[in-house]
Amino acid sequence: MDALLLHRIHFAFTITYHYLFPQLTMGLALLIVVLKTIAIRRKDERYNEAARFWAKIFAINFLIGVVTGIPMEFQFGTNWSQFSRTTGGVIGQPLAMEGVFSFFLESAFLGLFLFGEKRLSPWRHWASAFLVFVGSWISGFFIIVTNAWMQHPVAYRILPNGVYEVTSFWGLLTNPWALQQYAHNMSGAVITAAFVMCSVGAFYGLQNRFSEHGKVLLRVGVIAGVIACVTQIFPTGDLHGRFMAKHQPAAVAAMEGLFSSQKGAPIVLIGQPNEERQSIDNPIVVNDVLSFLIYGTTKAEVKGLDQFPRDQWPAPLPLLFYSYHIMAGLGTYFALIMVVAAFLLWRGKLFQTRWVLWPLLLSFPLPYIANTAGWMTAEIGRQPWVVYGLIRTSEGYSKYVSSSNSLFTLLGFMGIYTVLSILFIVLVYRIIDKGPTIGEFPAVPKSVPTTVA
Repeated sequence: MDALLLHRIHFAFTITYHYLFPQLTMGLALLIVVLKTIAIRRKDERYNEAARFWAKIFAINFLIGVVTGIPMEFQFGTNWSQFSRTTGGVIGQPLAMEGVFSFFLESAFLGLFLFGEKRLSPWRHWASAFLVFVGSWISGFFIIVTNAWMQHPVAYRILPNGVYEVTSFWGLLTNPWALQQYAHNMSGAVITAAFVMCSVGAFYGLQNRFSEHGKVLLRVGVIAGVIACVTQIFPTGDLHGRFMAKHQPAAVAAMEGLFSSQKGAPIVLIGQPNEERQSIDNPIVVNDVLSFLIYGTTKAEVKGLDQFPRDQWPAPLPLLFYSYHIMAGLGTYFALIMVVAAFLLWRGKLFQTRWVLWPLLLSFPLPYIANTAGWMTAEIGRQPWVVYGLIRTSEGYSKYVSSSNSLFTLLGFMGIYTVLSILFIVLVYRIIDKGPTIGEFPAVPKSVPTTVA
């Protein structure tokens, strides 16, 4: 196994594992603000208790996310030094802003939110939760801006020494790819948080424990989930897909398994891409749909992989095809289950309908799989470019870091992250098992009773 492949696997492993945590952090940050808002407006302590409950899980999730995110910054210098040396003048700016502004904002006000409830007024405590939410979402934005420049480079120039620099920081921030990718990504984060919240609520409902709190979690999770699931498909998914078809047509052709250009191109629901024969084995297709989704008409021609040199095909192509279809298939499932749950919630029957509570309980891992598949689709689709159209992946890695060194550190990361996973699961399970408890922040008694001897 050569060094380039191992460097790609190494970074793919660390970033995939890391993103298991920020997606829940960003989604929960919004839902905690919703819980706090309802608690204050309705003066309903159940929502306050739910916010405290999720704040504990948020804190643990945030901590693991920070621990697993730091090594990625170093990997730019260790495994991808040529890429960092060439493009650091561009990608370094949003990454630095993510750390200096959003991360500090999020971590500072998280402390106030966790430990300041008894010392702050209700609205000031709400403000601390809101600023945690703002910090986490700004953090996500700067990361997306960095990735979007690699997908669709804008506002740059190349210096005589071959180094890239920013010509307009505002142009970098308003990269149309970044804006569409950010909207799509954040709706995915809310879906993760909504399903996790619904799963815990369904768990309590099925066990007949903390039933009032379970109803609160299901109510908020289902409403947030149905909105996020619909938004994920349209407009964010639709707009991003159309933009991608315009600027990365080879990636779209590979995602759909379209080896030959076609008018009235079909969409493949199920199949196996065969690169040797350049066809889809055992396909189930719906005719004309792909042309309609991209161009708004069933007669439009969609470019196939035959329009691009073989060395510019995304690789590995089968993994890209399957990742995209897993993401799209799970997204459809999410929308269907949340619409059914929302209908039963509206009818007042959700809490008693066990055949819906069970799928909600068991679905909590699926948004993690869908988000991971979505990021795999984006990153594999960009191949063979580390910066699309400018720098090939084979030109960006650290040529003086051997494959054996990369493999050794990869195995070390796997071992450390296994320990972190066990620790995370144990801590979160203990919180869920204990449940939202009344009196987490007990009031001081007005008087101390005395006993007459």
